[in-house]
Amino acid sequence: FAETMHPILFDMGWRGTLLILSLVYFWARHHHPVYLVDFAVFDPPQNWKLSHKELMECMRRQACFTEESLAFMSRILNKSGTGPATAWPPGIVRCLNNETKLTADQTVEAARQESETVICAVVQQILDRTQIKSTEIDILIVNCSLFSPTPSLCAMIMSKFNMRFDVMSYNISGMGCSASLIAIEMAQSILRSYPSKIALVVSTENLTQNLYHGNERSMLLQNTLFRCGGAAILLSNKWRDGQRAKYKLLHVVRTQGVSKEAYEAVYECEDQNGQHGVRLSKDIVQVAGRTMEKNFTILGPYVLPLSEQIKVAKTLIWKKVARFLYKKLDSASVSSTKNITGDLKNWLIQYIPPKVATYVPDFKRGID
Repeated sequence: FAETMHPILFDMGWRGTLLILSLVYFWARHHHPVYLVDFAVFDPPQNWKLSHKELMECMRRQACFTEESLAFMSRILNKSGTGPATAWPPGIVRCLNNETKLTADQTVEAARQESETVICAVVQQILDRTQIKSTEIDILIVNCSLFSPTPSLCAMIMSKFNMRFDVMSYNISGMGCSASLIAIEMAQSILRSYPSKIALVVSTENLTQNLYHGNERSMLLQNTLFRCGGAAILLSNKWRDGQRAKYKLLHVVRTQGVSKEAYEAVYECEDQNGQHGVRLSKDIVQVAGRTMEKNFTILGPYVLPLSEQIKVAKTLIWKKVARFLYKKLDSASVSSTKNITGDLKNWLIQYIPPKVATYVPDFKRGID
């Protein structure tokens, strides 16, 4: 009996060890799922909303823009795609309501008031909508690129809503138009590491201190393209929140341009006369296009069906083959082989064109 027990125990031992190692590997690779429970967006007060005509009157009353600059802003505004009732902060629009205060109020207090109005409105809205108490928030992330006061915007929210003292709070600034997604990525990373947590992400921008008062065209664009706004997103990795969540966060892909053109595409600075503003480079469309192309290339395998991935891979292979073959043919410089090289090129063109068209995958098939 003892002799027959040894093989059985050995067999059970290595099987049990393998099972334990498999479970350890699974839990090491396992991430807590992240759910978007709900979100809220800022609905501005009626006295914040300006039509195109009112906005141009507001710019005219600043008494700092030339007629040429006003005409340029008017043309950009008409092509901007913005609606007839977009929001501007009280510090800027006061010139329309008070004849004695024609210039904009760009004090820190006015900027803080704008942020408080926007942020507190969306935070209260999301708490009411999800029936979650402010003391249940474990992680707080706020992004605002151009306004980073002391105390921080995170501190303002925690004070206004009486949050817990041990909330993990993070204030992100200077990240531009991608700040919202960066905040979501940050929340995802934290939620994957800490179980049973709720994260509140607040995204906004501040215009009060960022109205440009000069006449440089690349910096005048900000006066017609940017508006007030804000959003609050509630994320959770709790199972019960997953049952009522609107979405489940699957993938976050980040790509960043590091060239000089990308670095200077959106640049905060002063003009030649010392007027502060944000300069938008003429290369911004090309920079954004190249970055989006890289982003979609990385994102594609996650969301595209296999049929679309095969088409993309086929195109890339043909491109590399064509580049290699034509490069070899072009490098043939011996005079006695010129005719042969030409004949080979003519034959090759029938099957592989010199420039293989890039296949653009149908991302709707992956998203739908």
